[in-house]
Amino acid sequence: MKKRIVCLTLALLMSATQVVSVSASREDELREEQAITSQQLDATYSRMDELAYAKSQLENEISELDSNLVSVMVSIDTLKGDIDNKEVDIIKTKQDLAKAQKARDKQYESMKLRIQALYEQGGDAAWFQMMLNSEDLSELLTRAENTQQMYEQDRKNLDKYVNTINEVNNLKTQYESDKAELEEMKASYEQQSYDLQCQIDQKKSESADYENEIAYAQQQATEYANLLAEQTAEIQRLEAERIAAEEEARRQAEEEAARQAAEEEAAAKAAEQEQDSESEEEENVEYDEDGNEIENTDDADDESEADDGVEYDENGDSVDNAGASDDVEYDEYGNVIDSDNTVSPDDYESEQSSDSDSSSSSGSGAGSSVVDFATQFVGNPYVWGGTSLTGGADCSGFTQSVYANFGVSLPRTSYEQQNAGTEVSYADAQPGDLICYGGHVAIYMGNGRIVHASNSVDGIKISDNAAYRTIVSVRRLV
Repeated sequence: MKKRIVCLTLALLMSATQVVSVSASREDELREEQAITSQQLDATYSRMDELAYAKSQLENEISELDSNLVSVMVSIDTLKGDIDNKEVDIIKTKQDLAKAQKARDKQYESMKLRIQALYEQGGDAAWFQMMLNSEDLSELLTRAENTQQMYEQDRKNLDKYVNTINEVNNLKTQYESDKAELEEMKASYEQQSYDLQCQIDQKKSESADYENEIAYAQQQATEYANLLAEQTAEIQRLEAERIAAEEEARRQAEEEAARQAAEEEAAAKAAEQEQDSESEEEENVEYDEDGNEIENTDDADDESEADDGVEYDENGDSVDNAGASDDVEYDEYGNVIDSDNTVSPDDYESEQSSDSDSSSSSGSGAGSSVVDFATQFVGNPYVWGGTSLTGGADCSGFTQSVYANFGVSLPRTSYEQQNAGTEVSYADAQPGDLICYGGHVAIYMGNGRIVHASNSVDGIKISDNAAYRTIVSVRRLV
């Protein structure tokens, strides 16, 4: 009989499995789509990190170029001041040059007249004739002294004339050189300013392109995150429907099995009673010498009287009141103890509840241990695809390696980790819980803080706001 019940239960369960197979198939398809969406979201966030880093580098270059441009502009302003001052010097030099040229011309004319007068008086022997015409030695000496003085004066005038000519030439050369140098420096600085401005404009254009790409990537990430949330909700709905259908099928199978067992037991008891009745009738029947049945009315009356003192149960079996209380045992709930099933459902549920409370209590301490272990790796690098807590890990590689230290085996990707453990609300989150975002995971530290492998710029770090992004799920693992 038990074998038939088991077979019937299995048959009903197989029917229930066929009923929910369509839902399970759709659930598998959604999980595959969710895995693809999660990979796309991870790739998008990685691209956003790369773009943000490139944009940061570009902004540093722009800042440096701006600083250089400011220096060049300051140099140009300084040079303009120098040019203005030099222009004043040049004007003065021009004036000095004009004076020197006048002095040169005047000296030239004076010397020319002096030489002309000398030669007109005596030609090449003018100085000699002047001394010969002296009346006495004293006049001769006087004329000779005067001649020497005139010669020295003429010599000084000649030297002065030569110096004036040199000064004029030097002033002119200096003027032209200073002016050319200043003009060249000014042109150079203006070219540098132009080149720097062109570079800044180009860098700013590239920065704007990065901003557009980051904005587009952010839009894609938001769409992927929304799609992940929708897929997760749909999977949870299908999973709930599938579990409910399986439970309903199991309940119906158990009810049907119980009904069949009750019917078969009742039929067996009825057959047993009928067989016992036939046996008793055969024992009480007497036959005569010819083989004919003898009707004994006295025995029948005795049996009737005996029956008056006998009690029967609902199936027609006699009940022995004297031995009932001695042979039947009861449990603490007042139920008759069945040797085939000595543990009641209430006992099992009570035991399960006690085990659950114990597990929850120990999980809190283990969660703090997870946090203490994870925070010692803060500052280590973020490496895409990495799982090393010291050499570099990404978000899911970091959480996988941390929980592995406590005997918790997690899948590799952030999407797969969203289905690990038991889901709890963020309001009930405890230290050591896994916080799941769209394409990202972190370890909850308590007080709204998380520790996670953030990005290639920040590495493994502690963030003070666990809700800085949309939280998809919170998973209790320890």
